[in-house]
Amino acid sequence: MDMVQLEVLRGKTGFMCDMDGVIYHGNRLLPGVTEFVNWLQRENKQFLFLTNSSERSPAELQQKLARMGLEIGVEHFYTSALATAKFIAGQNPHASAFVIGAPGLVGALYDAGITMNDVDPDYVICGETMSYNYQMILKAVSLVNQGARLIATNSDLTGPSEAGIIPACRALVSPIELSTGKSAYFVGKPNPLMMRTGLRLLGVHSHEAAMIGDRMDTDIVAGIETGLTAVLVLSGVTSREDVEDYAYRPHFILNGVGDIPV
Repeated sequence: MDMVQLEVLRGKTGFMCDMDGVIYHGNRLLPGVTEFVNWLQRENKQFLFLTNSSERSPAELQQKLARMGLEIGVEHFYTSALATAKFIAGQNPHASAFVIGAPGLVGALYDAGITMNDVDPDYVICGETMSYNYQMILKAVSLVNQGARLIATNSDLTGPSEAGIIPACRALVSPIELSTGKSAYFVGKPNPLMMRTGLRLLGVHSHEAAMIGDRMDTDIVAGIETGLTAVLVLSGVTSREDVEDYAYRPHFILNGVGDIPV
């Protein structure tokens, strides 16, 4: 990529960034991230960490980055858990749900007025969790077969970690879909509901913003379909060769976010 192209990217007013595979792997900060965040703050850019992970709340994500040496305000985080809670509250206020997920998802649902129910819930909601087990699958299948609607926080099949590639939300909800014949509704990226909320939080128009991510099937297609400049970084699950498997292309391909700062 030449310097003229990079200057076009640097001239954007707003930046939406994925986290896993872009900012960190597990508890390891990726190279160049500190310089990138310092540049965003120094240049007074509007930025938002828009993550499909539903495990942690914005406050927990803020604290996680603080432990890695990055001081970022809690207002700069938006998760698929928040997007899922907002969607359900808009569709069915005061609904109830059986939830397969971590505290970040459960807390977001509680905050939106959604109660937990393992008898006759309106929804079965699936997100990432380390406590996933067969009993949860059995319960979810039974409830969906009884009429509960199936929602998943995001459509990521896998995700990066310190230990390598691991199963993500789509892999966890698939047994429920296959057993019931019901398809989950995925709320996170590339769903435009989440992207439009991100733009509103940034306070910028789509043509003034860039979406930075490591996944072609969520981050990049979300950026393209929402009218943002789509930036693929090779620090996560996608290689340069993988790009050829898709009919669409990112506007930029970088090794990592550390390529952006001047």
